[in-house]
Amino acid sequence: MTDAREATSAPARSTEDVPGGIWGLVGENRNYRRLLSAGLISQTGDWVISTGLAYHVYVLTGSTLSSAAMLLAARLPDVLLGSLAGVLADRWDRRKLLVITDVLLALGLLPLLAVRDPGQVWIVYAVALWTGVLSTVLFPAQKALVPQIVAASQLVRANALHGQSGQAARLLGALAGGIAVGAGGLAAVVVIGAAGFLISALLLARLRTPARAAAATTLGRQWVSGLQLARTNRGVRLLVAYMVITGLGEGIFGTLTAPFVAKVLGGNGDAYGLFLSAQAVGGIAGGLALAARPGNATPRALLGWGTVVFGLADLALFTYPLLTRELWPAIALIGLAGIPAAAAMAGLTTFAQMVTSDDQLGAVFGLLISAQAATSLLGMALAGVLGERLGVVPTLCLHACGAITAGLLVVVKSKRLRAAVRRTTGNAPS
Repeated sequence: MTDAREATSAPARSTEDVPGGIWGLVGENRNYRRLLSAGLISQTGDWVISTGLAYHVYVLTGSTLSSAAMLLAARLPDVLLGSLAGVLADRWDRRKLLVITDVLLALGLLPLLAVRDPGQVWIVYAVALWTGVLSTVLFPAQKALVPQIVAASQLVRANALHGQSGQAARLLGALAGGIAVGAGGLAAVVVIGAAGFLISALLLARLRTPARAAAATTLGRQWVSGLQLARTNRGVRLLVAYMVITGLGEGIFGTLTAPFVAKVLGGNGDAYGLFLSAQAVGGIAGGLALAARPGNATPRALLGWGTVVFGLADLALFTYPLLTRELWPAIALIGLAGIPAAAAMAGLTTFAQMVTSDDQLGAVFGLLISAQAATSLLGMALAGVLGERLGVVPTLCLHACGAITAGLLVVVKSKRLRAAVRRTTGNAPS
């Protein structure tokens, strides 16, 4: 069967067990340590740029429409090019691809130094689009590279740490971007962002990965083959369905979070910032806890039950204002929701790595990010309509129920997948 677990390409080290715990992974695996550090630095630079540009465009033009156009230019490439970018991660050397991408990201920021007046805002849009296109390469290449440098027994731990580096980057980058653009203007944002990308490129250039066989098919055929995985591979099909459902919910959540804090809870801008920070801190705590003690939970269980618990926590978050309008329960609940969310994301990444062969792993991650980005945009549009007609809280409850549904779908469908693979091969994917 095409959806049976296939062997992934890996270095000699990946077939051996390694010392347990976070130190056994980070301290003993130099390649993983470099990949983790490079990802944290690169994503921090990305957040510095996105935060600084969003603020500067609004100050420059005084138009919320201009700010929205900038964000759209940065987000559209995920929808349109995500699956193709994933194919590049399968066709080319992933380490070199990441190095080149970081260097091009740094160079692409330089035109921002010429921006002086509102008539030059088109330069900001062009840079945002350039950054968005290149950033589509980073996610599938990084995720596909992890199994090449990490032992199979350490994959859940490695994915948990690598996934939560994004939350840490969000905290650091958003703060640094706001301070930089306020103190030094767009030039300071460019310097910090470019420095981050170049440092990341230097770290990745020193990373050592095993040689991979060159692709035997053309880029176009590889792309078509990657898209066909959603039809022929049950595991991939399940993950695409999961990303479609949760992508809708993420679009709703991202659109209505601010109205929830301001309109439902009566909070101000500081409360909104605290709310988002608590979400990130909860995710980091969950990722570290899972990395320290992954236990015996399978990736399927982490993804399915982690998403169910996350959905239930969000449901409690959105409905507790029916009893009280105090802010502290919201801060506590959004922080707690980050813990199962971290488990779910580690489970998703590991599950994808285990049901896909190495030569198509980048394509799968590209396909998943495209599916989530597209439905996230749809979720944003639905939030605008349903938020007005149904209200903020009922619409956010749809997001929570969608997460619960997606988690249960993974639990039920993946059990059937395991049974089918066991009947065919005598083994079952984790």
